[in-house]
Amino acid sequence: MKAVYLEDINKPFTIIEKEKPVPGPGEAVVQVKAAALNRRDVWIQKGRYFIKKYPAILGSDCAGVVTELGEGVDADWQNQEVIVDPSTDWGDNPRAHSEKYKIMGMPGDGAFAEYVKVAAANLYQKPLHLSFAEAAALPLAGVTAYRALFTKCQLQPGERVLVTGAGGGVALCAIQFALAAGAQVWVTSGTEEKIELAKDLGVAGGINYTQENWGKELKALTGGFDVIIDSAAGEGFVQLVKLAKPGGRIGIYGGTTGMIGQINPAELFWKQLSVFGSTMGTMQDFASMVKLVEEKEIRPVVDIVFPLEKAEEAMRYMEAGKQFGKIVLQVGQEVYV
Repeated sequence: MKAVYLEDINKPFTIIEKEKPVPGPGEAVVQVKAAALNRRDVWIQKGRYFIKKYPAILGSDCAGVVTELGEGVDADWQNQEVIVDPSTDWGDNPRAHSEKYKIMGMPGDGAFAEYVKVAAANLYQKPLHLSFAEAAALPLAGVTAYRALFTKCQLQPGERVLVTGAGGGVALCAIQFALAAGAQVWVTSGTEEKIELAKDLGVAGGINYTQENWGKELKALTGGFDVIIDSAAGEGFVQLVKLAKPGGRIGIYGGTTGMIGQINPAELFWKQLSVFGSTMGTMQDFASMVKLVEEKEIRPVVDIVFPLEKAEEAMRYMEAGKQFGKIVLQVGQEVYV
């Protein structure tokens, strides 16, 4: 089979021929139809991920067709169109994952290949309204957004939500999920174009965080937010604390702009704020996320599709940060958007 190969840190992706995986007990082999990129893949290529095991086959997100089953797997999975939960070994504590927790694509082989071997317990039927490209865009981003919004921040219908960094995969899932749950959603972005695209999805408005006093202006427009979902951290997090309404909840799942700046603790305790760190999700989070997508017929936003052979070009596109939605690799000829 063809696979996207990363020889070592800072090396370009190449295409190699590799043995097709064989399922063991409780496992299944999925013929990958589409696989989505994540910022995690960029960090791994640059050697900035906390696990460093090279050479590697990356890729945490995929959709495809089950072709082989290991011993003990329900025969009904054969030939099913599926998406894959990329998490394994979360553990027994729903509040935090165990030390054995892993995400597909590092340290084990991932989905940037024609076939991938996964635990059958991680298979979910692909929602019928989704193409393979849309389905591949869902797993990691979808479960991260779902857990931050609902499991951690306990979003309620009618609440006002701020999602920072409109354009990224998790942020867009958070926008779509919050809207589907009956919330009013606002966004921040570094470009006016992405704010306008977010409005097309149904958000009430947005503000460019590169402009001076953006926090004060957004507070004047909205009066503040019940729930804030953030991936940036950095100095801008101070503004998010100011934007949170009394009793507000802030869910943070990333830190692209670095260390959080000076926060007045009185703003946290006097407003009774809750700040939740969150990443990925449990099997229950994933199942609930898929159910929401099916019931509300949510379509993840796909920005662009590259052929598998252009994985390196796709990575540089992601690194440039200009996308609005997920970047997907097409495997074979059967992917459509």
